[in-house]
Amino acid sequence: MHSYVAEEFTHAEVAILRRYFTNLEGPVFALVNLPEVVKGALFARYSRSSKSLRRLFLDEFVGDLDLSGDATIDATVGLDRADELYQRIFYEYGDDSVAQLGGVHLACEQASNILTKVLEWGRLMSYLEQSTRYLGYDRRLSNGHYRFYRDHDVLESRFGARYVGEMDRMFDTYAELLPTLTDWIAKKYPKTPEDTDFVYRQAIRAKALDATRGLLPASALSNLGIYASGQAYESLLLHMRAHPLPEVRHYADLMLEELVKVIPSFLRRIDVPERGIAWSDYMARTRGATRDVIDSMWAELDEDEPSERVRLVGYDPDGESRVLEAIVFANSTMSHDEAQRRVAVMGGEDRAHLMSTYVGNRRNRRHRPGRAFERTDYRFELVTDYGAFRDLQRHRLLTIEWQPLTVDLGYDVPEVIREAGLADRYEESLGRSADLYYDLRDELPEQAQYAVALAFRIRYVMQMNAREAMHVIELRSGPQGHPSYRRVAHEMARLIREQAGHAGIADAMRFIDFSDTDLERLEAERAAERNRPKR
Repeated sequence: MHSYVAEEFTHAEVAILRRYFTNLEGPVFALVNLPEVVKGALFARYSRSSKSLRRLFLDEFVGDLDLSGDATIDATVGLDRADELYQRIFYEYGDDSVAQLGGVHLACEQASNILTKVLEWGRLMSYLEQSTRYLGYDRRLSNGHYRFYRDHDVLESRFGARYVGEMDRMFDTYAELLPTLTDWIAKKYPKTPEDTDFVYRQAIRAKALDATRGLLPASALSNLGIYASGQAYESLLLHMRAHPLPEVRHYADLMLEELVKVIPSFLRRIDVPERGIAWSDYMARTRGATRDVIDSMWAELDEDEPSERVRLVGYDPDGESRVLEAIVFANSTMSHDEAQRRVAVMGGEDRAHLMSTYVGNRRNRRHRPGRAFERTDYRFELVTDYGAFRDLQRHRLLTIEWQPLTVDLGYDVPEVIREAGLADRYEESLGRSADLYYDLRDELPEQAQYAVALAFRIRYVMQMNAREAMHVIELRSGPQGHPSYRRVAHEMARLIREQAGHAGIADAMRFIDFSDTDLERLEAERAAERNRPKR
C-alpha cells in the first residue's frame, strides 16, 4: 500500500548490519547491541548527513569498532528476551514506572514533513531530525525519484499524475534556484582572509539552503532519529493510531513491528482491545466529534488579514510576584500564604534585589535560574512560515498546538530571494503549490497538506513558563539561527517586557542576541574550525 525505497547492501555489508539493526530493508528499524555512545554519535551525525543511518554506519563508523565478538548475533530475527518478570510486573499489575526504564534508539526514515511533526509530539523523547540547513534536496533517491511522499490515496485518485508532476516541478525549481542563489550570495559576501575555504563554503551554502527551503513541499521526506523509553513509545503509538492521516497510522504499525523486537513487554497493551485499541478509538472519536461541533456552531468565520505575527494572548500581570513568592518559599521555612503576604509588601528596590540575586551572574545561556521561574507562564499565538514552525515545534517542555497546514494564511519570501532577483520564480512555484492544495482539499483534506510548500504560514500557540521562555528565546535568537525564528524570539522578548510588564524576568534573559547577521552560520563554522584541532 505504501511504497518505500529499499536499500541495497552487499553480502558482506548484510553480515555486519544484521548484528545491529532490526530491519535491513524497511524505513523503520531499531539499533541494538551497540554502546550507547556509538548510538548517540550515529544519531548526531545523522542529522547532517544525506545518507541513511545504515549506510552512514557502514561508511563512517564500522572502521572504528571492534565487531569480532558480535559475529553470531542476528538482530533481524527478533531478540529472544527473558521478559516474564516484566510481563508480571508491568502487564499484569500495571506498574507503568517499569516501562520508563527500558529505552530504544529508533531510526525513522522516508517520513514526510507532516509525519515528522507527529513523531516529535512526545515531551519525554529525544529527537534528531535531518536538517534542511545542511542538506540539499536536489539529490534524488536511488530509484531516480525526488524525495517526497507518495500517498496511496492521492496516487489512486484522479489527481495522482498531477500530484507527482507538480511535486517534481517544485523540486525542479528548488534545484535550479539553489546554485543560482549560492553564487549570488558568494558574490555579495566575498571570502575574507581569516576564513578557510571550508568555513566560507559552509556558511554560504547554509544561507542559500535557508532561503530556498520554503520551496520544498510538506511531502518532502526526512530522516529522524528517536530515543525514548517504552512508556513514551507506547503513548506516541497510541496517539499516532488515532491520527486522521493514513501515513501516520501506517507508520505507527512499522514502528511497533520493530520496537517489539527489543522491548516487547512494554508495548503489549497497545493491541489489547480494552486498553490500547480503546484508547486510540477514544482519541479519534473525540477529535472528530469536536471538529463537527465547532463546524456546526460557526459555519463561516471571518479570517484575519494574513501576515507573520507573534501575539502574547495570555499571561499573569502579577507573574513576577508569583516568581518572587516561589523564591521566598523554596529558600525559607515560610508557608505559601506567608511568602505571598511578605512579597506583597516588598518595595521595588527589594523586589529587584531579590530577583537579581536569585538569577545571579549568568555567564552563558545554559546558566538558568531555578524552578521559581516556572511559577508564571506566557501563551503566544504565532503565525509563521511552516519552516520556522518546524524548528520551534521541537521544543518539548512546553505546550504547543497547531492548526492544519493550509495556504490560506499566505506565504513569506525571504529578503535574499528578492535581492537576488529570484522572487518571480519563487512565487510561481508557490502558486502551483496553492493551486494543487485547493484542488486536493475537497476530496482529500488531510493529504492536501502534502502539497503545501514550507514558505506558507501556519497558525499555532506556544505556552511556556518563564524558565522555558528564557531557554527558547535565548537559543532561537542566536546569530546562527534562521531569520524567521530569530524574529519570533525577538518579538517574544519584547512582549514579555512591554506587554506583560515583567521587566525583572526580561532582564534575566541576558543572552538574547539582537545583532544583525549577514551570514548566519559563519561565526558558528569559525568556532567549529577552531575546535577541530583540539578534538
